[in-house]
Amino acid sequence: MRVAIVNLFYPPDLAASAHFARSLAEHRAGLGDDVTVICGKGSYLGGRSAAPLDEAGLDPRVKVVRLWTPALGKATAARRLGDYLAFLAGATARLAFGPRQDVVIAMTAPPYVLTAAVVHKILHPGARVILWSQDVYPDAVEEYGTVRRGGLASRILRAVQRWLLRRTDHVVALDEAMLARTLAHVEPEGRPAGSVIPNSEPVALFPSDASPPRWEGYEGLDGFVALYLGNLGFGHPTGTIAEAATRLDTEDVTFLFVGGGVRYPEMAAAARRRGLSDVVLHGYVPKERTPNVLAGADCALISLGDGSLGIMSPCKLHGGLALGIPVAYVGPVGSNVDRAIQEYACGFSVRQGDVDGLVEAICRLRDDPALASEMSRNARKAFEEAYSDEQTLPQFDRLLTEVVLPGPDPGE
Repeated sequence: MRVAIVNLFYPPDLAASAHFARSLAEHRAGLGDDVTVICGKGSYLGGRSAAPLDEAGLDPRVKVVRLWTPALGKATAARRLGDYLAFLAGATARLAFGPRQDVVIAMTAPPYVLTAAVVHKILHPGARVILWSQDVYPDAVEEYGTVRRGGLASRILRAVQRWLLRRTDHVVALDEAMLARTLAHVEPEGRPAGSVIPNSEPVALFPSDASPPRWEGYEGLDGFVALYLGNLGFGHPTGTIAEAATRLDTEDVTFLFVGGGVRYPEMAAAARRRGLSDVVLHGYVPKERTPNVLAGADCALISLGDGSLGIMSPCKLHGGLALGIPVAYVGPVGSNVDRAIQEYACGFSVRQGDVDGLVEAICRLRDDPALASEMSRNARKAFEEAYSDEQTLPQFDRLLTEVVLPGPDPGE
């Protein structure tokens, strides 16, 4: 099977979507598929990626095509748009003039890169298109104020998305809320089939007998550590966490943030303004170091805004589950994190604004070792049964078998 995966980022870049793409690409290449990944040369954090110097660890069976982008970074919407448009144009041209694929899997970095896959299908009617949704557009840009909801730009973007989805064969979403939101604006007669396959972490990175050494960033940190690992973006409000940190400032608790994002300065400013000594912020770490960072945490802290339900699905969940770390989630009911907590009793789920609930959750995990141990076991069980690559990759295998029709392209 000839498979192309299109995503702006790919390892050695640290973007989460880069590693999800790699997991599927290398898995399918291992099964004998002819796999091509089309990605950009820019870095998630801006500037040029470390590629190709750090590609030694990548599977040589996967053909990685790195397209030029201006690498303007994420500092402003205009800079993001410049990188997005350059990659979209390059990916569309590459797929238009390249060999026919049996299936093109388009992710959502950048938004509307599905266009490249649909153009390929128009030129090669035997090809199939799968949208692997990590975020939902234009809902995201409306929710976070980049585009006015119901305005001209919004209506144009929705029309484009409907046109693309009507030519898509299948949509993979990360939870039920995302699947419903993705398909909501497509009329039933033109709506593609859809399924839910959560993101995951590789068992190879988190084996059951793993006991990774603690990351050096824990030096000087004592007591209970609530770890927020990854992007702190528009969809991850900080107010409830900041207020909980204020109440627990004299307690034996540290709120450790390792990552970055547009709300990082907001969290840092809140800590300075409140004079908090229990909030510590560090920058991003390479993917291979995340087990070491997680190894020092007593709970995995996750935040999701109410309006972000269905727009995004926090991938911070899976690494914490893999190392058996209980989850303290602040966000709406119905997200993938809330579902994992409800199904596996692996943490606490409280709503935005419920400072008392978050404080109580952290204190219970700190003060009740038996409860923490039980939730730790449940977290690992959740990983092994639902959120590891050993569970999710076979779901992709079945999907590809169903979606890709055998036989030659009748147009060629």
